[in-house]
Amino acid sequence: MVFRILHSFRLLGIALDGTPRRGLALNLAMKKNAIYLDYNATTPVDSQVFAAMEPYFKDLFGNPSSASHQWGWTAESAVQKARNQVARLIGAAPQEIYFTSGATEANNWALFGLITKIKAENPNAPIHILSSNAEHSSVLQTLKMAQALGVEVDFVPVDSTGRVAVSDVKKLLKPHTKLLSFIWVNNEVGTLNPISELVELAKENKIYLHTDGTQAVGKIPVDVQNIEVDLLSFSAHKIYGPKGVGVLYIRSKNPKVQINAHIMGGGQERGLRSGTLNVPGIVGMGKAAEIASEILVSENERQEKLRSYFCDLLKSEIPEAQINGHPTERAANTLNIYLPDYHPSQSLGGLQNLGVSAGSACASGSVSLSHVLKAMGKSEAHIESSIRVSMGRETTQEEIQEAIAILKKLSTAKETSVFN
Repeated sequence: MVFRILHSFRLLGIALDGTPRRGLALNLAMKKNAIYLDYNATTPVDSQVFAAMEPYFKDLFGNPSSASHQWGWTAESAVQKARNQVARLIGAAPQEIYFTSGATEANNWALFGLITKIKAENPNAPIHILSSNAEHSSVLQTLKMAQALGVEVDFVPVDSTGRVAVSDVKKLLKPHTKLLSFIWVNNEVGTLNPISELVELAKENKIYLHTDGTQAVGKIPVDVQNIEVDLLSFSAHKIYGPKGVGVLYIRSKNPKVQINAHIMGGGQERGLRSGTLNVPGIVGMGKAAEIASEILVSENERQEKLRSYFCDLLKSEIPEAQINGHPTERAANTLNIYLPDYHPSQSLGGLQNLGVSAGSACASGSVSLSHVLKAMGKSEAHIESSIRVSMGRETTQEEIQEAIAILKKLSTAKETSVFN
């Protein structure tokens, strides 16, 4: 109850003393001693990315669809360069890259685009889709809407680590199964799904496979030539690019994947996603992809060491803490931690200088419990006492030490009521 009340205060933008929290949030953002460990929610724009974007806000302002003058040609050239940069990051061909407003749109488009394409070709054919109950909300909500429109959807349960078993997926296949949609790296607990094995299962049964790769691309090796997913969604702002731009990868051969247009209009993005392109954002995403390609291996190794250091220190300082998620099959930067004596009512005070999350960024403004931890079989008390820590390029050992010290204080504090 206390958690619900405090969360409602936060949603209203009100501090416990009744004052607006916006000014408090701005002040906290300016504090030099604040520690940001919520990189799965968003990342800061890399300085090189910002420098690449800046000219396209003012001097190079052309519309890439303006094919009759140099302003349009310059913009189109910049978009094509970015398309090439993004394609290289995931081993794709440039013509397989379609720019969107982010992974949420890309997920919606991948699912509905394929459903409507199949329906258009055979209106009476049944469609069955398999996904999991631990997907990102943009997938879950889209599939629930598809169910309301008559599409048959089954949600494969995940195990206690948040991972899907290929054998469970195989058991639920039907003659009219058309699509598998499974997240590559879970955004809340960091667990990796066996995407390579799921791809093989899909190919054996001539089924399409879509994956939400938002927490995978730029963080772990993703090569669509080696792991032949058919549809892949991801965002720029998870890889130190700008918010408001993302990608849907659509395989062009072996097999050639065809989905229906998503937004109708002027025919941009080869007629599949109309609307004037966000040139500065796309340029930024391209540069972010280029940087990620260059440092992926070294940064992944560095963050694995940081994660191990975090776990060792956590075990030493807070022995009763537990890690939610798979012990080994996980992203290097993500930890979801259960602190038995931690209560969420303390988050408005004790966590002011520590940027962590109680779940995905899309759900952090909601009073609902984490659906991912719930799908993993965790109790309500366990879920309410769990936080997500996600590290980034700027995270240091010193910050981890300070973060553990803050968590240790919280884990030993007692819950207090707002009415005391």
